[in-house]
Amino acid sequence: MIYTEKVMEHFKNPHNQGSIPDADAVGQEGNPVCGDVMKVYLKIKNDVIADIKFETLGCAAAIAVSSAMTDMAKGKTLDEVMKMTKDDIVNDLGGLPVQKVHCSMLGVDALHQAIKKYRTGK
Repeated sequence: MIYTEKVMEHFKNPHNQGSIPDADAVGQEGNPVCGDVMKVYLKIKNDVIADIKFETLGCAAAIAVSSAMTDMAKGKTLDEVMKMTKDDIVNDLGGLPVQKVHCSMLGVDALHQAIKKYRTGK
């Protein structure tokens, strides 16, 4: 399986990895078939993502997607982030092997879930 240089960089040196103990919102998604689990923590200020962290248990693609996604979301408004798609992340990484694209969806789903929870006060 061949990964782009950018995917390997995010995998080897993930950005925004960790947790936020006093997060304003947390989202989590998993895939029982491949075993990947992604958890996203958000600090939100004036409807903007002020800080974002992730914890991911999964393959190189899952970790790279989580890292790239957090870079893309940080500093953006909640409305902007809700428009993010898996294709945005895959394109940012320069592509993923077809069998690994599902990993990118988990990250976006966890991120969108966290924002929905924040907006509904859950």
